[in-house]
Amino acid sequence: MTIQSIKEKKSMTSKQDRVLVALKEGQSLTAKQIEARFGVGNARSTVSALRMKGFPVYANRHVDTKGRRTTKYRLGTASRAVIAAGYKALASA
Repeated sequence: MTIQSIKEKKSMTSKQDRVLVALKEGQSLTAKQIEARFGVGNARSTVSALRMKGFPVYANRHVDTKGRRTTKYRLGTASRAVIAAGYKALASA
């Protein structure tokens, strides 16, 4: 793959798509990492949009060795209870 084809491929995918690919690869990302790595203006908004599209993005709070708190986002598997609640909400709408 040439550098030009990589640039073309990168420009064809949206920022949301690139974040989703990283999460699907098993990466856990903080909001700052998402904003810096993918050029996203608001990581929380991007994560929210992915959730609205049906992707189970989980936010895990993390405290590092220096006591700093961050939230790491990861892609997971929705539990049966969550899926059932979603269907129940759709049925009542």
